[in-house]
Amino acid sequence: MAEQGVKRTKRVFINNLELYSSNVIAKFLFSYGEGAPLVDDGQTALKEYDELTEESQSDHNNKCTFEIVGTVTGKSGTKRLHVLEEYDPLQRGELLDRLMDCDVIVFNVSEQAAGVDDASWTVSELHRNIDTFDGPKIFILISSVMTWALSRPVDNDPELPFTDEDYRKRRAHPNFKKHMDLEKLVVKMGKTRRRTFCTYVVASGLQYGMGEQAFHPLFKMSWVGEEPLIPVFGGGANVLPTIHINDLASVIQNVIHLMPKPCYLLAVDNSQDTLEDIVKSIAFVLGPRGTQNRPFEEAFLIADFTQMELDSLSADLRLEAGCVKELLPFPWECEAGMVDSMGLLVEQYRTTRGLLPVRVCILGPPAVGKSSLARRLCRQYRLNHVTVETVVSQSLAHLEAAVKRGGSDPEARDSAAEAQRLLETLRENMQQNEERLEEQYLLTLMKDRLTSEPCRNQGFVLEGFPKSQEQASRLFSAEEDESEDSKSKMAPIGAGIIPDFLFCLEASDRFLKQRVMNLPQSAVQGTSYGYDRFPQRLARYRENQALDGTALHYFKDLGILPHHIEITDPQDEDYLLAMEQVVRAVGPPRHYGPSSQELEEVEEEARRRAEEELARRARARAEEERRGEEEEEQRARHWERWRTMWHAEQDEAKGVGEAEELSARRYLLEHVMPTLTPGLLLLCTQRPENPADFLAEYLFTNNPMNY
Repeated sequence: MAEQGVKRTKRVFINNLELYSSNVIAKFLFSYGEGAPLVDDGQTALKEYDELTEESQSDHNNKCTFEIVGTVTGKSGTKRLHVLEEYDPLQRGELLDRLMDCDVIVFNVSEQAAGVDDASWTVSELHRNIDTFDGPKIFILISSVMTWALSRPVDNDPELPFTDEDYRKRRAHPNFKKHMDLEKLVVKMGKTRRRTFCTYVVASGLQYGMGEQAFHPLFKMSWVGEEPLIPVFGGGANVLPTIHINDLASVIQNVIHLMPKPCYLLAVDNSQDTLEDIVKSIAFVLGPRGTQNRPFEEAFLIADFTQMELDSLSADLRLEAGCVKELLPFPWECEAGMVDSMGLLVEQYRTTRGLLPVRVCILGPPAVGKSSLARRLCRQYRLNHVTVETVVSQSLAHLEAAVKRGGSDPEARDSAAEAQRLLETLRENMQQNEERLEEQYLLTLMKDRLTSEPCRNQGFVLEGFPKSQEQASRLFSAEEDESEDSKSKMAPIGAGIIPDFLFCLEASDRFLKQRVMNLPQSAVQGTSYGYDRFPQRLARYRENQALDGTALHYFKDLGILPHHIEITDPQDEDYLLAMEQVVRAVGPPRHYGPSSQELEEVEEEARRRAEEELARRARARAEEERRGEEEEEQRARHWERWRTMWHAEQDEAKGVGEAEELSARRYLLEHVMPTLTPGLLLLCTQRPENPADFLAEYLFTNNPMNY
């Protein structure tokens, strides 16, 4: 027997560690640390140890830690620090060898029906090899309350809840009959030699918390904010048995330590929340605050839902976890259920899934490119673009819609009347101030926008506002109390709307003026970018920045240091260099990746661009070939023309040469040869010593020109 107070380590196997619930349970057991039973030694719950020996009871009261091992379907690339060993898909013989080294085997089939056959084989093989165990083993099956889905009401009263003791009367949903057969098998395998091989079935309610699983599509819809009304599928009056995933992990941990006598345990919280209650709570705390009943068949169109989750959301069950509450007293995280704990669940959802809002403020002189950079930033990070112009126009449009919507009931009429009064007030104020709102109204509208659900969930890019320290203080701080003692204190609203990142775009006056001058006339006509107004606007901005009390001073007082970005390249219309600096400061996006539909749209856009590029290249090649053919034809024409001209010149030159040759021959025959011929004959007869001088003397003497 282990000595009292000695820390022991139990090796716990958990299947499919990639599953939401399996992974959370593994983390919970790993972080449990000391692992002492969450029940006092003197409490009556320990009476359930009556089938265990005194040595076993004392041993279970010792402190314990857990080594977590388990199977994975493939390499995720992420190391689970809470898992000692991860097993790739194993042959059943290899899996059995690993299980024989474990003290506790936890098989989770609450999320996937694919594990039912493996669980059935595992518990049967362990029972068949019970004589080879080197110590007691515990087998825990995490099943689903859907094996109770078609159970007949207790005493024909649908309001009475089922308890653990009614488990023999349960009737399963058609898609969960294999789960029920597995539950019966697990219970049976644990009845023969309980001291050596103890088995439990934990029928889990719909699990929630720590990022969500079955309810995740509803949380996601609310967070993304693309749906104005969150759907309540079906009538919504069905009661859903639920449990926080950490409370389910606590049940598993306490079963391991206390080994209660009942082998079948319901794991649900105390709530009797309906589907409509839950959806309304999610929509109110996280999303658009509005819901709409839709046919349950429409839920099948949402790709994020699995068949098991849809079956579970259609359940109508009232269950009471009597054994868990009586025999396993532990501090519940959400004993009252989802609706009462929605604030905590939303915080866990955001934190677990890394859905943290990104709040950015971009300031700078006019025409520096704040709007272009803000739009690119919003597209990349899926943020809400907040400007004074859009907030005012959207607020007016929203009030106009509220007035037109009206309604017949008193509450709707009062709401429409209030919207009408506010709309008239804003319009009157704008008429009196050259279509501008006074600061008090503007700050109210801006604050309402920044505290809206989309901005609180995803975050925002606040462009060109606030313009002064006083504006920033009034926008980001709570109203001063009326009491004299509190008038000097400005309490920040908190991290809800204060920007996390401040970017100041900077450029020279010459650069900005040149940029405005290069804008087309249609883009500047009637705006403050006109050539007659922009220089004064820019000068006014520079004067205000030179004074004390700018918005930068407010942010610096809060410890939010600005990132200064110099804009110098007029050719960088996409602000690639500025975006690079912004992304480096902000970090990776903190939102959902693109949906399948968005991926299809991106792929379609990429295909379209690729086709356009191929078509452009084909046109360019065709144009190049056409030009090449034209150039070749032109060269051929030029060559033929040159060849023709050359031959003509050659023929002309040849004719001139022949005429000159004939004239020269005629001249020689008529004027030279009659005198030269006798001289040559005389030269041959006399043969003088110097023939050349003789012939020259002869021609000179007998030249006919001398006569």
